[in-house]
Amino acid sequence: MFPLHSGGMVSGLVCGVLFGFVLESAGFGSPRKLTAQFALSDWSVFKVMFTAIVVAALGLWLLRLLGLMEPDTVFVPPALAMASAVGGALVGAGFAIGGYCPGTSVVGLSSGRLDALVFILGLLLGTALFAGAYGPALRSLMAMGEIIDGDTFTDAYGVAEPVVLGILAVALVGIFYLGSWFERRSAGPLSAQNVCSE
Repeated sequence: MFPLHSGGMVSGLVCGVLFGFVLESAGFGSPRKLTAQFALSDWSVFKVMFTAIVVAALGLWLLRLLGLMEPDTVFVPPALAMASAVGGALVGAGFAIGGYCPGTSVVGLSSGRLDALVFILGLLLGTALFAGAYGPALRSLMAMGEIIDGDTFTDAYGVAEPVVLGILAVALVGIFYLGSWFERRSAGPLSAQNVCSE
């Protein structure tokens, strides 16, 4: 039987290939499109990823509400504020400089982009250096800012899940509005320049 449970390596591989195909089809395997996000001229990546977060959060909540999924079925890693901040800054810097994240770099390499190969080699080197340097100092740094009361807003602060989902939905609408405004603003001078050149 095709392994669709959490331990099914084949299903994970198939889902990964399908996800990569969708990313490449949407143009997210191109470093130009990805770095345009940091230039605030193309918000496609942010819009898609944030939409996925909101849809997944809503879907998980509905599944639990309908009794189709146990509350603790999905593993939520410990909330480590300092580790998340430092890791997010480093990943964001690599994203902005290299034009790829770990997933899109594999997609880019599969499409024959040599710069994606350089990015992956750098990613592997950085991972090896981190693993080699990991010790008490890094462990204590990563443990700073740990939220021990819970791993979700509901557990840690008692905020009801519908409230969190409502905030996410409002933020999503704001991102689409703000992103569209920036995209129109950045496209305006280029469009005028193209008209003049013609």
